[in-house]
Amino acid sequence: MIALDDTDRAILRALQRDAAQSAAALGSRIGLSQPATWRRIKRLRDDGVLVGRRVALNAQSLGFGVTVFLGVKLATKGRVSLDDFERAVVAIPEVQLVEHVLGLYDYRLRVVARDLADFERVLRRRVMTLPGVGNVEANVLLSEERRPGPL
Repeated sequence: MIALDDTDRAILRALQRDAAQSAAALGSRIGLSQPATWRRIKRLRDDGVLVGRRVALNAQSLGFGVTVFLGVKLATKGRVSLDDFERAVVAIPEVQLVEHVLGLYDYRLRVVARDLADFERVLRRRVMTLPGVGNVEANVLLSEERRPGPL
């Protein structure tokens, strides 16, 4: 585990809200100079705390009005079955997130679709035909509150 001080945490909180801000803007917000802020960000990247840069897309504005969480239980659980399922599921463009979990299901998927009819098509023609799929449970997202990470 990496040791973080209050300034590191302030940087991480600010970057979770807006990763595109400049080191100068971020530094002025938290009371550091631009070079000092940049050095800390570089250290956080080098230490593996900051990984990549991502852009969050608004699925609804792109025409994907339905989000469904699928719990997928595999019929068989050998290493080959897991690998085959994972390789196939990541190729489905509507699947936004794949999580291998412990519990009632083996995987949890976040799936976006244009509407319920489109979701049914994705479920029947893509998800249910994946290697090893045994049982699937769907939960439709009604609303979502976003919050920054654990810092």
